[in-house]
Amino acid sequence: MLSWALSFLIISLIAAFLGFGALAGVAATFAKILFFIFLVLFVVSLVVPRSRSIV
Repeated sequence: MLSWALSFLIISLIAAFLGFGALAGVAATFAKILFFIFLVLFVVSLVVPRSRSIV
């Protein structure tokens, strides 16, 4: 998921450089949303212990 966020960030920067402001804004918004989803999932994976029950 972090790779998708970085991809949208790069697309946003290229679009902004070429003058496509609306496309850059949309791509930057997607990048922010995906980054925060990644961050939440990462923190949850650190907090929740993984228990393996051996039966």
